[in-house]
Amino acid sequence: MASVVKLNVLTVPEGSGTDLEERFAQRAGLVEGADGFEEFQLLRPVEGTDRYLVYTRWRDEESFQAWYASQSFASGHSGGQRPAASGSELWSFDVVQHVTAQG
Repeated sequence: MASVVKLNVLTVPEGSGTDLEERFAQRAGLVEGADGFEEFQLLRPVEGTDRYLVYTRWRDEESFQAWYASQSFASGHSGGQRPAASGSELWSFDVVQHVTAQG
């Protein structure tokens, strides 16, 4: 079975990018121990968009759904602070090819 990728597409108002990045840094470790978790990347836009991408790869859809319903997810997405993003979309993909660098 191939991995699944989830992209959380966050619209971040001008001037809030640093805040968003700091919040993700403070949550380090919350997802890494989840069963079926494979990879995380926070991608900052360089040009032409105000949307950050939160990339996660999972062993399967069930692993993602279990984490999404977990207390770790809930605690990482609460905190009473004003949201750093003004919008969010979740995109889902099946990994059909995966190539890594040689050596």
